[in-house]
Amino acid sequence: MANKLRVEWPGDHLCHSCFYIAMRIHGICPSCGHEGVLPGRRNRTDPRPVCLTCAGIPGNYICRTCRLEGEIYRSGHCSRCALREDLCKILLHHPADPVAMQALIEVLCSVDRPESILTWKRNIKVLELLGGITSGAVPLTHEGLTAAGSGRHIDHLRSLLQHHGLLPQRDEHLARFEVWLADKLNAIDSPTVRAPTEQFATWHHLRRLRSESKPGQSSGGPVRSAKQEITETIKFLTWLQQTHQRTVGECTQQDVDEYLASGPTTRHLIRTFFVWAAKSKLNKSVQIGFRQAKTTPLIAQDHRLAWLKELLTGDSESLPYRVAGVLLLLYAQPLTKIAALQASAVSRADGETRIALGKDPVPVPEPFASQLNYHIRHRPNLRTAGGAVGTPWLFPSSRAGRHIDPQSIMKRLRTLGIDLQGARNTALQALVTEIPAPVVAEMLGYSDQVTQKHAAEAGNTWAQYIRPAHQHRGAF
Repeated sequence: MANKLRVEWPGDHLCHSCFYIAMRIHGICPSCGHEGVLPGRRNRTDPRPVCLTCAGIPGNYICRTCRLEGEIYRSGHCSRCALREDLCKILLHHPADPVAMQALIEVLCSVDRPESILTWKRNIKVLELLGGITSGAVPLTHEGLTAAGSGRHIDHLRSLLQHHGLLPQRDEHLARFEVWLADKLNAIDSPTVRAPTEQFATWHHLRRLRSESKPGQSSGGPVRSAKQEITETIKFLTWLQQTHQRTVGECTQQDVDEYLASGPTTRHLIRTFFVWAAKSKLNKSVQIGFRQAKTTPLIAQDHRLAWLKELLTGDSESLPYRVAGVLLLLYAQPLTKIAALQASAVSRADGETRIALGKDPVPVPEPFASQLNYHIRHRPNLRTAGGAVGTPWLFPSSRAGRHIDPQSIMKRLRTLGIDLQGARNTALQALVTEIPAPVVAEMLGYSDQVTQKHAAEAGNTWAQYIRPAHQHRGAF
């Protein structure tokens, strides 16, 4: 459909996509000074866009309602005015709260591409949702939208409302975790299993997640870890009751050792539960040490350099994912941190590009500096929600006000064939062989223990290194 012929203009045959792009070029015509849409060309030797009249393009492209030039969507109306007409019929038909509905109309009509909302509202689920909001059956609150169900249509509306201030910002991963936890606990039949699980989940995980949650940032990683530990705790307590008829307070070290030795390594995730149980005085007799990985996953250094070259100069992925991959391979950054980086982390002074990943900004070498600056200027999804509200994220999501999900980066880079954990470990070990581990820790936002461990594995402990007073400016 997009590549089918849409119009025949003097010297041009435009498909739907090209027509759409042409009708979104606005400015002052270089030929006659007309200010408006500039979809045409004077001739093939002059690439400057010109107005409809100077290009000899026939037809009326002025909206009957707003009187602005542009693509006519329906019956002489532009897409924005057509959308407003449709939404008024839906949301202002005996509304329970006319003021709120008018505000919602303004939000939906302010998006950069009103055609996307026109398409979105054709979905029967969207029409039912908007009908419920109009009647008041679905309150225009986070709780109301959650009660209305789940789906991309609800997530999209929630993001727009948050972005424009009609709903307060909230951590979506945390909100989903709270629903997940309630369902998980309700599925436990045994009170002796549910009680300690609920205490552990509430007072350890939920309290920590809430205290660390920041609006707009993703807590996806911590939430996934919490889910795993809670799930493994339920499995263990259920096994303990069914196998030995004991509760957590009666559990012995032998019980735990037997359980850990007879199953997969994921069972070691119950360690956090027993650390918490000791502090809570539910069980002080059981101790589980940290599980040490037998090896550190690595990739060959030449493979790392080959991937850097591909992501810097190749076309195997779209630009945002290539930039994210370079941040992984060059600076050993975890994907959760990469996804949540803000554009303000990148700065330029005295002709040098720097990026803040740790205590102080570090230099960005070429050609990555040029690629990174180009990405910042051409980030996708900058106008997803429309209006004057911008996005701070280096990797904006298609959902208004959010950064990209780190899982999306993970899937795209893995599809390319990059061993993410091995690549990050190799990058970190390469850095600590060239720069003292404490300096690397400060530069990249790692703990001293992590960088010292990698330095030891790389055979370079920098045992005699003394941190200079001037720290590490220009060390990278």
